[in-house]
Amino acid sequence: MGDGAYLVSTLRTVSVIIQGRVQGVSYRAWTQAEARARGLSGFVCNRDDGSVEALFSGPAEIVDQMVALCRAGPPGARVSDVAVHEGGDPPDSDRFEILRG
Repeated sequence: MGDGAYLVSTLRTVSVIIQGRVQGVSYRAWTQAEARARGLSGFVCNRDDGSVEALFSGPAEIVDQMVALCRAGPPGARVSDVAVHEGGDPPDSDRFEILRG
């Protein structure tokens, strides 16, 4: 690469619904720690149906890594399904937060 050359990463935002034994096993705290360690923005929250919802926004390859991590989850979790929905509005903040309902 010559002078002035740089790499541009494609930004990606996805909404993810994680089902299985994912509440009461620190899934939200684990997700927040993993997402923050990777510099992603977004949120994670429990849903009334027992699933966990997350929104990840950042470089596409890092978002893909995070989605792959969600398929395993933290120790104690038993993930049965991860549904990924492309797009959506990126979060207003550059932080990754746990939303409490």
